Amino acid sequence: MEQFRIFIVEDDPWYGEILAYHLSLNPDHEIHRFTSGKDCLANLSKKPGLISIDYSLPDINGVELLNKIKQYNPDIPVVVISGQEDVSTAVELLKKGASDYFIKDNNTKELLWNAITRIREHQSLKKEVEELKEELGHKYDFSHAIKGNSRAMTRIFTFLEKAARTNINVSVNGETGTGKEVIAKAIHYNSERKKKPFVAVNMAAIPKELIESELFGHEKGAFTGAMARKAGKFEEANKGTIFLDEIAELDLSLQSKILRVLQERELVRVGGNEKVSLDVRLIVATHKNLLDEVKKGTFREDLFYRVMGLPIELPPLRERGDDVLLLAKFFLDEFCKSNKMPAMTISPEGKEKLMKYNYPGNVRELKAVIELSAVMGDGSSINADDIFFASASSGDILSSVEKTLKEYTIDIIQHFLKKYDNNVLKVADKLDIGKSTIYKMIQNNEITINN
Repeated sequence: MEQFRIFIVEDDPWYGEILAYHLSLNPDHEIHRFTSGKDCLANLSKKPGLISIDYSLPDINGVELLNKIKQYNPDIPVVVISGQEDVSTAVELLKKGASDYFIKDNNTKELLWNAITRIREHQSLKKEVEELKEELGHKYDFSHAIKGNSRAMTRIFTFLEKAARTNINVSVNGETGTGKEVIAKAIHYNSERKKKPFVAVNMAAIPKELIESELFGHEKGAFTGAMARKAGKFEEANKGTIFLDEIAELDLSLQSKILRVLQERELVRVGGNEKVSLDVRLIVATHKNLLDEVKKGTFREDLFYRVMGLPIELPPLRERGDDVLLLAKFFLDEFCKSNKMPAMTISPEGKEKLMKYNYPGNVRELKAVIELSAVMGDGSSINADDIFFASASSGDILSSVEKTLKEYTIDIIQHFLKKYDNNVLKVADKLDIGKSTIYKMIQNNEITINN
C-alpha cells in the first residue's frame, strides 16, 4: 500500500518531534518535518497528502502560507495549529480552505490524528466516486454503450459526437425499447458534464399531482406531508444533465412551467419564493411525433422549439439488419459473464430465427429473448428451439419481414406443427389444407419435425 505523505510545518523542534512521533505510529504515514513555510513550499512537488502548519511561523503567517499552498494545489488538505485561541482567525482560515483548526494543548496530537483519519476516509470515498464516474464514462463510451454497424446507426454516431461536443439540447425520438436513455447517458458521459449528475425522469411514471414537486422541489409545509425542504430533479441535475423521458405525456400546465425554467435558467420550489439558479443540459425523449402533438394542441409550440435542439431519430431494430446478430452476441456475452456461465454461441439456425423476427419491443426485447435463450440452451450453444418470442403467433410471422407466399406458408405450418406437437392431422384440419401437402413439404425438407 502506498504511504500517506504528511508535512508537519512547525518551528518548535520539540513540538514538531512530538507530532511526528505520534503520527508515525501508523506505519502507513510517511512524515516530513519542516521548520519554515519557505521549506514547505519548496517541497510541494513531493505531493503531500496533508499538511499540518503552525499558524505563527518565523517567515510567514498561517493565512499567507495557506493561500500559497492552495494556489499550488487547492486539493491538498491543510490543518492549522495555533498557540492562541482566536475565533475570528479560525473562521478566516476555514473560509479560505483550511480543513481544520486546532489550539496547541495536550489534546492536539489526538485531534490531529483524528482529523487525518477523517480526511483520508473522505479522500478514499472521493477517489472511489471518481473511479465509478470514470467507469461509467467508459461504460457509456459510444463504442461500448451503443452497438451497431448498420448505415442507420452510423448516422446516429455522427449525431452523438456532435451532441457531446456542445451543450445543445437534444430530443431523441424512437419506438419503445430502442434505447433512448442509453443514448442520453452516452451523450452526457462523453460531454464536459460527465463528472456532474445525470438525472433521468420518466414523465409517464409520475402521478400528475406530484410532477411539479418532483421536478422543481418543495419547501417545508408547502402541502400536507411536506415535512422538510426537498430538492427537485432539476436541482439535483444542476451543472449536469436532466433527461426527461416521454415528455409528450407532460400536462400542458406543467409544460408552461418547464418552459419558464428553461428560459429563465432558474426555478422556485413549490411553496417558496427563493429563486434557484440553474445550469442544466436538457435531453428529452418520446416515442411520439412531437410536431404532430403540437398540431393536435397537446404540446406547446414554444416548448417544442425550446427542447427540440438536435433531433436524433432512433431506427427500430427491424430496420438495422445484421445489427440484430451483433447485439445478440453482445447481450449473450454480457449475460454469461455476469452469471459466471461458460461462453456460449448461437447456432446458424438460431441466428436465422433471430433475423426473421420483427422485434416490436426492439433492442429491449432482443436482450430479454437472448437472456432467456441462454438459460434454455444446453450450456455451450443456443439453438433455434431455445429461442422464444413472447408474442410468437401467426400474426407476428406475417409481420416480421417481407417473404414469398410459399415462405409464409412454410412458416405458418411450421409454427402450428410446433404448437400441436407435430400432429399433422390436427394442423391440416386447423389450417384447412390437405395432410398430403404437409407430408410432401416434410419429404422435401421444407418443413422439419422436431422431436
